[in-house]
Amino acid sequence: MKRFFVAIVAIVVLATVAGCTPKSGTVGDAPTGAPPTSAAATPTVPPAESPSSAPSPDATASSRPAGTITISLWLVRSGRIAYTQRTRPTTQSTSQLALTELAAGPTTVEASAGLTTGFPGGTTFRIVGISDGVETVSFSPGFYDGGRDAARLRQAQVVYTLTQFSTVTKVAFQRDGTALAAPVGRADYTDLLPAIVVTNPVIGQRRGSPITVAGTADVFEATVNIRVLDAAGKQIATTFTTATCGSGCRGSFSVRVSYRVGRAQAGIVEVFWISPNDSSHQDVVRIPVTLLA
Repeated sequence: MKRFFVAIVAIVVLATVAGCTPKSGTVGDAPTGAPPTSAAATPTVPPAESPSSAPSPDATASSRPAGTITISLWLVRSGRIAYTQRTRPTTQSTSQLALTELAAGPTTVEASAGLTTGFPGGTTFRIVGISDGVETVSFSPGFYDGGRDAARLRQAQVVYTLTQFSTVTKVAFQRDGTALAAPVGRADYTDLLPAIVVTNPVIGQRRGSPITVAGTADVFEATVNIRVLDAAGKQIATTFTTATCGSGCRGSFSVRVSYRVGRAQAGIVEVFWISPNDSSHQDVVRIPVTLLA
């Protein structure tokens, strides 16, 4: 009788574990060939692309309205590319959406945080297609105006933005349909990354305590400092963490910061490193957010 009881318990436990096994999935089918061509002003719908980067650590599916997609964008701050996100109505033409948002430039709150776009006004583009991980995009001649450095900064925005999608590893640039050079990837523009890139939180987000602060950094002794300021500019939390690499190499970092406020209010998350010479804050990244009580 005892052996029979043990066998029954074992069967029940195995059934329970099997029922709790998490299921994996993707956010959509990736294109395997070139999508139809499309003009910037009249988007078409090519096969879907899947964002390869994960959502912000604090984000949940329920916090995003149904029928929307969140994409990463790389804008410009102080002559370097800077990370932000946009949530827009779902579309299969994610590359078209991403480039349209780059051309449109920063939102009001992003502009208040110092973000701009390198795209000249009136820039148009045409997505030629994707083949073997290379996405080909033809830009109007004005995209390349202003000299090599200005054009290269715009290209870095495009490359870092489009390679968030799992089907894209490099970008081939064209000028009015004429190829310019060999395809390029993120490794070709690492010099245009700032010392600190913050990928979470994102400008304009609402965040409760604790806030996950994450990104990459190449700073002195890999030490990244964080502080949270309330609406009055008062420091209400501070901490530090160590990136996985630093002082000449870029590493990732992530840390949770707890704070307390009596009511929801505007706030700032600052990320920086401290100079060993005079203790000044260097390469400060300020992220405006709403702090929740």
